[in-house]
Amino acid sequence: MDLDLAGAELKSVLNRLRRAQGQISGVIRMIEEGRDCEEVVTQLAAASRALDRAGFAIIATGLQQCVADIESGRTNGEDAQRMRARMEKLFLSLA
Repeated sequence: MDLDLAGAELKSVLNRLRRAQGQISGVIRMIEEGRDCEEVVTQLAAASRALDRAGFAIIATGLQQCVADIESGRTNGEDAQRMRARMEKLFLSLA
């Protein structure tokens, strides 16, 4: 199953990933500077949430594509079951 992110979806996912990237850089800097543990963990949690949100957005797009394929008849019942299992596994990997 290929991921087809376009337009606003792509921009949203990339923004979330860039935000997480910046937060992770900030966490590294904070650790190097010997900052307070609570501050570091708070920023690390924020980065983790940004990554999770990007992952869920990607999975949601994949689910939409699967549904569209099933509704259009491009996917038969057996393939639909395999796609469902793959999407479920992806979703659970973020849980």
